[in-house]
Amino acid sequence: MSLHLVPRVLLYLEAVAENGSIQAASRATGISASAIDRQIKLLEDRLDVQLFDRQSTGMEVTAAGEMFIVLSRRWRADENAILSDVKQMAGVDLGLVRLATMDSLANGPLPRALDAIARDYPRVQMEVEIMTPDDAVAAVNDGMADLALGFNLRPGRDLHMLWSADLPLVCVCAPDHPVAQKDSIQIKEVRAYPLVVQSRALAIRRMLEARHTWLFADARPPVVTNSLQLLKQMVGAGTHLALTSQLDASAELKAGTLVAIPISDAQVRSQSIGLAVSVKRSLPRICTTVSKVLIQEISACVAEATGG
Repeated sequence: MSLHLVPRVLLYLEAVAENGSIQAASRATGISASAIDRQIKLLEDRLDVQLFDRQSTGMEVTAAGEMFIVLSRRWRADENAILSDVKQMAGVDLGLVRLATMDSLANGPLPRALDAIARDYPRVQMEVEIMTPDDAVAAVNDGMADLALGFNLRPGRDLHMLWSADLPLVCVCAPDHPVAQKDSIQIKEVRAYPLVVQSRALAIRRMLEARHTWLFADARPPVVTNSLQLLKQMVGAGTHLALTSQLDASAELKAGTLVAIPISDAQVRSQSIGLAVSVKRSLPRICTTVSKVLIQEISACVAEATGG
């Protein structure tokens, strides 16, 4: 439901940017192409700036146009927040919650949490965007997301942690790998075998590089990927080892297709998982309700994965 607080011209700008042309935006919105074109030209004339580069292949947003599209999205987010609060004042659990999270969680414990939210709050809409941890924090701080759920988030001047839990680093391998029967393993032993490691877009890679630079200093570099699914497939094939958390591989560990071996190095730092919000924005009440469900369900997944 929309309160129609966002000026029409901003909605038209978004539609043209998303669809690539005025004609396509017209088909998508049901608004005549002439009306969309007129509104955009009026705004451009008033600002004395181009919001789109008009090309034979379509419309391309200019830097000025991008600023107005960001404004439109923020305005729409505030509209949704107002609607959520008004409905909750009337005792109705209704609203939109925007969650920024990571691919590894979307392929792991997050569906369980979303199922619980859908069961208990069927009129709450969850909008889930997959991002890197850095981008998730930026989305929350910029008002493009309400909640950030990810690994190795850190509280700061603009970021407040609602919840976090430690995730010890483990070595995962196939059940028939030579190291699978070990009670524990040192990182230097892990490096004796082919590794598949996370890309630098992920905080775990940066954490490993900061403390174990030698792990990556080799004439034959390991396989590097930002895909947890590829990482687990290569480990499951028995050809590679990986350093990650038990939560990342919880389904495979439970099924017995992967084995987790504790890291015995005393100086190894645990990862963490956390749920964060921006301190700069007051969120709709429904976000507080949803965050409690997320914390409950993800905490249970962490406990099951780590035996805690």
